[in-house]
Amino acid sequence: MRHSRLTAAILISLILGVIAGWAFPDFAIRTHVLAEVFLRMVKMIIAPLLFATLVVGIAGHGDVKSLGRLGVKTVVYFEVVTTLALIIGLGFANLFKPGEGLTIDPQAAGIAQAASMAVTNHGTSFGQMLLSLFPTSIVQAMADGNLLQIVVFSLFFALAICAIGKRAKPVLDLLNSVSTIMFKFTEYVMLFAPMGIFGAIAYTVGTNGIEILVNYGKIILSLYTALAVFVLIVLFIACKLVHISLRGLLRAINEPALLTFTTASSEAALPKAMSIMEKFGVPKSIVGFVMPTGYTFNLDGSTLYLAMAVLFSTQLVGINLSLEQQLVIMFALMLTSKGVAGVPRAALIVLAGTLTSFNIPIIGVAILLGIDQILDMGRTTVNLIGNCVATVVIARWENCFDYNKMYEFLKRTKIKTNTYGKTNQEVSFAKDFGTIEN
Repeated sequence: MRHSRLTAAILISLILGVIAGWAFPDFAIRTHVLAEVFLRMVKMIIAPLLFATLVVGIAGHGDVKSLGRLGVKTVVYFEVVTTLALIIGLGFANLFKPGEGLTIDPQAAGIAQAASMAVTNHGTSFGQMLLSLFPTSIVQAMADGNLLQIVVFSLFFALAICAIGKRAKPVLDLLNSVSTIMFKFTEYVMLFAPMGIFGAIAYTVGTNGIEILVNYGKIILSLYTALAVFVLIVLFIACKLVHISLRGLLRAINEPALLTFTTASSEAALPKAMSIMEKFGVPKSIVGFVMPTGYTFNLDGSTLYLAMAVLFSTQLVGINLSLEQQLVIMFALMLTSKGVAGVPRAALIVLAGTLTSFNIPIIGVAILLGIDQILDMGRTTVNLIGNCVATVVIARWENCFDYNKMYEFLKRTKIKTNTYGKTNQEVSFAKDFGTIEN
């Protein structure tokens, strides 16, 4: 019941935010502080939750040999899925041609800000990316919210606990308690989600106006259609391969997905999503490793958006790229888009730098800057969904996904059941293993 009440409150806040932003734009803009308060509350949870969860998950099982195998499998899966996201982005940009026929005043679009983005150094060389994995101070990493550095520190901390053995048990017990406390803490913070969502969506509509959806409808529609196709094809196939229902998974993560969409922030949903995926049957160690790593290396929505945004920018100025040129740029994007999680307007910074390096005018960045919040809502939501699916795929690949926990969770969240009183997915599996009759 609490789950359904919170979902209903989030949806009501979303509707009220749109109305407030449309009817009272001046007031709506000032409500952005509510969104900032909520996001800060979420950020104060992430570091201790992630650290405790990952250390307990790894050290609690004591299986350090599986870490290398887990890392390789995770990276392989990430690269395959993000490559497919690039292909879909390219395909829809060539199909819809969102940049053709669009005219706009460059000064009004903020060309100066776009130019400053083009020279922003976000450290995307391999050496810089490797160096950025290792914190000089775990306190600083936690303060900055650098998820990948927290993961690296947690891995080494867990390895040290495993090496010490019984003498480290008090620390492990303490962190286990911290993990439990932080998940309860997350529940309390989520009570403030409707307030934050109201402020975020009211600010978005109040700042941009409803009419922006019409003026930039072609690029918005193109992106959201491509994102939907990616989810319904690529992520559906991924779920099918590990024998879970994509519909059931989406139903399970509807609250964190709504949080991400309305706030355009992946961080807003991370604690809640981690909690849900653990209840969904993914081991704590895999949730703690895959999800934060995915926010750096598995940004499916952002990768797809970048592919479309490059062609949007070239179509806008009448540049026709050959397939070979498109593939070269996409390969560059695969490298430069890594390691920029947490950078404000990271996707636009990567886009501006990439266009400049290929001598393509950056007017497209200036235009996208005006609607970035709306586009960001969709792409960050797909980032979240993609990382949730990734935890299940990796867990199944490691033969440690708990289907019984998934079935129980789906029952509690009232996924549609059949005459057996089981989810359709559960019956399918039961038939496969001969536990019920056809």
